[in-house]
Amino acid sequence: MKIGDTVRFLDTVGGGRISRIDEQKKLVYVEDQNGFEMPTPFSQVVVVNNINANNFPLPEPETKDEPIQQRNSPQVVDIFETDYGNTLCVQLAFVPQNIRLLQSTPYDVVLLNDSNYYIYYTIVSVFDKKAEIRAHGFLEPNMTDNITELTKDKLNDWEHLRVQIIPFKQEGLYDLQSVVDVDLKLNLVNFFKLHAFTSNEYFDEPAWLINLTAQKPKIDYTQLTEKGKAENKEPVKQKPRHRRIQTDEPLEVDLHINELLDNTHGMDKAAMLQYQIDTFQRVMKENLSHKGKKIVFIHGKGEGVLRKNIEDLLRKQYKTCRFQDASFQKYGFGATMVIIG
Repeated sequence: MKIGDTVRFLDTVGGGRISRIDEQKKLVYVEDQNGFEMPTPFSQVVVVNNINANNFPLPEPETKDEPIQQRNSPQVVDIFETDYGNTLCVQLAFVPQNIRLLQSTPYDVVLLNDSNYYIYYTIVSVFDKKAEIRAHGFLEPNMTDNITELTKDKLNDWEHLRVQIIPFKQEGLYDLQSVVDVDLKLNLVNFFKLHAFTSNEYFDEPAWLINLTAQKPKIDYTQLTEKGKAENKEPVKQKPRHRRIQTDEPLEVDLHINELLDNTHGMDKAAMLQYQIDTFQRVMKENLSHKGKKIVFIHGKGEGVLRKNIEDLLRKQYKTCRFQDASFQKYGFGATMVIIG
C-alpha cells in the first residue's frame, strides 16, 4: 500500500484514499470524500481498483464459486428471534465506572442492539458543519458494543452527536425498517447528576440510557407522503430480553482462579490477578493468527479489576482485535467476547 491508493474497509462498509501511513503503529489514514481521515490498521483495509462516488467498491463479475451477493458480507449465524425484536430498538448507554465518585469517574459508552436486526452504525461528533468520527461498526442482534471510555475532560466532544444506523437481516424476508439518522444534543450537566443514572435491565449499575430509535429523525422521510405522516409513530417500548444462539461457537476461557488452579495456598490477591492476566495473554497469543476467531473470556463481575485489566490490554496491545460484552443470556454481565483481527 502507498499514499494515494484507493482502499475499502474489511470489517465495515466504505473506504477512501490513503492520505498518510504510520509504519511504526502499522496504521493507514483513510480519507473519505468529505475530507475526514480515519486511522485504520493495515490488516483492516484492502486496495481496490474501482469504486463509486461514495467510496463503495463497484460490483465484480459473478463467479461460479463465489456469488456476488455473498462477498464481504458478515458471517451468517443462527439467531434466536424474540417476539418483540422485530421492533427496532437501539440504545446508547453511559455507565459510570464508579457511581460514588460521580464528579470524577470515567464512563463506559455502550451501544445496545435490543432487536432481531443486524445493524451498521456510525457515531460522529458535530462541530458547526464539521464532523469527527467517534465510533463505527457492525453489531449483531441482541448484543452490545463497548464504544469507548469517556473521561470528564472529553465531555465537550460528545455534546452534539449525529448517529446513523442501517438495520437489516441476513436471511429470508423481513419487515423493512427505516434508516435511523438522528441529532443528539446531550445535556452535559447530567453527567454530574446522580438522578440521571437509573437502574435498568441491561446493566447491574445505574446508567443513562438514550433510545436512539425513539428520537426525532434528522430527515423525516415519512413526511414526504400523506401515508407516511400517518405511519410516523414513536416505536413501541418493549421489555428487553436477550438470547443469542449461533452455530459457530466461540472458544470459552474461564478466568475464575478456582477454574485455573487446584490450589491457591500462599497466593495473595495480586498474585492471583497476575496469574489470570498471564492466562489471558497466553490464550490471546495462541490465537492471534486465527483472524475472525471469537474468544469469550469469563471473568465474572466482582469488583471489575480483572475486566478493566483485560480491556486495557486489548486497547494497548491488541489494537486490531475488537471486543464487546458476551451474550447476556448465556454469560450475564461477567464475560467479554474478543474477535481476533
